[in-house]
Amino acid sequence: MAGRTDRAPLLDWAEAPGLSPVAEGPRGYGAGWSRTPPGELCPLPQLEDDHIAAVFVVTFDPRSGNIVEWCLPQDVDLEGVEFKSMASGSHRVQSDFIYFRKGGYFGLACFANMPVESELERGARMKSVGILSPSYTLLYRYMHFLENQVRHQLELPGHYTPLEAFYEDKKGVLPAGITPQSCQPSAHWLSTIHKHLYPEMKITHPAGCMSQFIKFFGEQIFVLWKFALLRKRILIFSPPPVGVVCYRGKSPRVIE
Repeated sequence: MAGRTDRAPLLDWAEAPGLSPVAEGPRGYGAGWSRTPPGELCPLPQLEDDHIAAVFVVTFDPRSGNIVEWCLPQDVDLEGVEFKSMASGSHRVQSDFIYFRKGGYFGLACFANMPVESELERGARMKSVGILSPSYTLLYRYMHFLENQVRHQLELPGHYTPLEAFYEDKKGVLPAGITPQSCQPSAHWLSTIHKHLYPEMKITHPAGCMSQFIKFFGEQIFVLWKFALLRKRILIFSPPPVGVVCYRGKSPRVIE
């Protein structure tokens, strides 16, 4: 296993999915994200369930440990998210990202660690900014935005305006009796956020890391393949950084 470490770079520019900015012109709906005119609901079978169920900020408090510092909506159940979005041992790394599950939703959080001259914070400020969504495959679209926002929270703690605007634009309205696949997009243009959602993709979609997954495990890929076909549980353990490990956890599903 020499040379195979979790710090190996992910696939980058060549294999990243194409992502083009929305053409300039009249923007009657949703920061270039929504495909539905104001006041209309997407037909249920055609709707991409890429709306956001919750957005949150997790911080490390020297006295209390990991805590949810802020979230929208305020009544959302985020029990346990403070540990899912900031892995144990994260103080050893400068930045990381993590995919996780919370009930029927999927989550993505970006973590960052910044040195500070504060005895109260023990010389380091650590935060994670994350989202919950019904869709796992579309979470990667917001990674660049979350990376920017966690840096913003480290430098200006307590300034949540960009996150509030992001949630208001992307939140899903779930009528009673309707599954999370139904949502009502908002109807306003947020130019301050739009620029963060169309970067060049440095990190590929998780399914695009298959070649690195095979290279990392080598001949052991056949053992994993066997267990995947038998629907056995597979545990992949690693200390931080855990972002690449999350991708490796997704890859066995591809080879089933």
